[in-house]
Order: sequence, then structure tokens, then C-alpha cells
Amino acid sequence: MSRFRSVIAGVGGYLPEKVLTNADIAKMVDTTDEWIRQRTGIRKRHIAAEGETTSMMATIASKRALEAAGMEAGELDMIILATATPDLTFPATATMVQKELGMLRGFAFDISAVCSGFLYALAVADSFMARGQVRSALVIGAETFSRILDWEDRTTCVLFGDGAGAVVLRAEPGAPGMGDRGIVHTHLRSDGRFTDLLYVDGGPSKTQTVGHLRMSGNKVFRHAITNISGAIARVLDDAGLNESDIDWFVPHQANERILEGISKKLGLPKEKVVSTVSEHGNTSAASIPLALDVAIRDGRIKRGDLVLFEALGGGFTWGAALVRM
Repeated sequence: MSRFRSVIAGVGGYLPEKVLTNADIAKMVDTTDEWIRQRTGIRKRHIAAEGETTSMMATIASKRALEAAGMEAGELDMIILATATPDLTFPATATMVQKELGMLRGFAFDISAVCSGFLYALAVADSFMARGQVRSALVIGAETFSRILDWEDRTTCVLFGDGAGAVVLRAEPGAPGMGDRGIVHTHLRSDGRFTDLLYVDGGPSKTQTVGHLRMSGNKVFRHAITNISGAIARVLDDAGLNESDIDWFVPHQANERILEGISKKLGLPKEKVVSTVSEHGNTSAASIPLALDVAIRDGRIKRGDLVLFEALGGGFTWGAALVRM
């Protein structure tokens, strides 16, 4: 069987123009800028304008990723879009992006794993590439979480923002080794026993409504530190690596306290952590590719660097991935 490695050839991101600061939210609910910053590290977040959809943001991020990769949409074999906020119940939002990009070949579909969605999509795309079934793929994380927030619930509405990030994967011959570019290893997990800690209280089958996000913050925090640390340990062990091999840590941007807790547990210095949570808030499936895009554009992450991704989302779903850029 042919073996190929999945190389990240280009990255792109998009954030809506509208910015909602902590001061703006303090006019809507009983909270303060200081209260939000102390508990989350968030200063502001971007909010989709009226009529600005998940597919629209995903398409812009995808075009930027394709440009960075020096590729045309017609060269893609596959699109996977991770989102918990699709444009419609069906068809898949990925097919809408496919149409807007003018991709007339291959296939496109959505993945729903909430904040872990980008990692799940990356792992699925890597599996297709490893078997030689596709030679190029677009992996997207895109969310309009502002549409499912209860703007009277100060414990959740302060946390989330909208945005999209995308990466172009290109298959290159050979299994990735220590010095080779590509996805080195991924590890995914889920545990449905904890659904009631982080969920949306609506859906077409059960309530015939969209619903709002509900979360037990303190309990999610504890699970996040434990589960994510375990996934990171597993992916490093499976790859035959350790924490000192990591050049950059690009975590899901959920909460500055979670980022600090995991980094401390791993023994990673703050200088190796890419954090955009203060500027973006939690953009769910979009947060990892958005943070990766920022760190590549500002020159921190360079070709050949070993990058660690991690995330935890409702379900619970969680996982980690190692990528040689």
C-alpha cells in the first residue's frame, strides 16, 4: 500500500470586521472588563455581521489558504469543514464552500465535533492521504457561535466569537519522520457521558429549534486540563517524542487559564505558546487554524518547526496532533 504524508502547504484565516469588546458586553449583561479578563484572558471578540454566514467566512479563509499554498481550487480532491454552526441543517456547509470556490471535482463534507472539530477533520484528511486516496485537501474550521449564544447569560456570552481558519494539505511520498514535513501523529477521543456539561439546548430532531449554548464552566475546566494533558502525552508517546521536542504549542483558544494550566503541566515555557484568545475569544473549531495563521504570518512558526495542537469540545470530544511544518 502506498504511504503518503500530509504536508500543510498553506494557511489562511478570516475574522469579521465587527469587534465586541468587554466594555460593550458590560452594557448588555452584569459584568465588567476586569471580571472577564481575570477569568478568561479575553479582551475582545469578532462577531459576524447580519447576513455574514459560516460558509462565507470559510470561503474567504479557504481562498487565503489556497493563495498561500500557490494552488487553485480546481486542484483540490477534498474539502472537510468542521463546524457546530452550519448555514443550514443540510446540505453540508462544505458543499457551499465547494461551490463558491468553483471546485468541480472531488467531494466535500462537514464534521461536527465542536471545539475539537478541526483536529477531527485534520485526522480524517490525513487518513485519506496516507492511503493515497486523495492528493490534496482543504481542512476548515468555521463558526458563527454568536448565533447560538444566550446574550443574557454572562457565563457564556463573554467567551465566544466568530471566525474561520483553513489549511491546505498536500500529499507527499513517504511516512513522516523526525525531519520530514507533515502530520506526524494524531490522537482523538470522546466520552458521551458528559454531554450535559457543554451542549446546545436545541436541535431539529429533539426541539425543532436552534437553541442556545449551555455550559458548566468549572466542571469543563477540570475535564479540559485532565483530558487534554492525557491526549498530549499519548500523541507524544506514540510519536516517540517528548515535550522538549516541541517548538510551538498552538492550543484551542478556549480560556487563558486552561492554556496556562496545560502549558504548566507539560512544562512548556510561555514563549512557546501561541495565544490569540485575548483578541479572538473562543472561536471553537476555527480557533486552532486562526491561531496558526497568526503565528505563521508574524514569523514565529517557520518551516521545519514541530507544532503541537490540542482541543476539547462538547460531547466531550478531545484530541491532540503533532505536525512538522
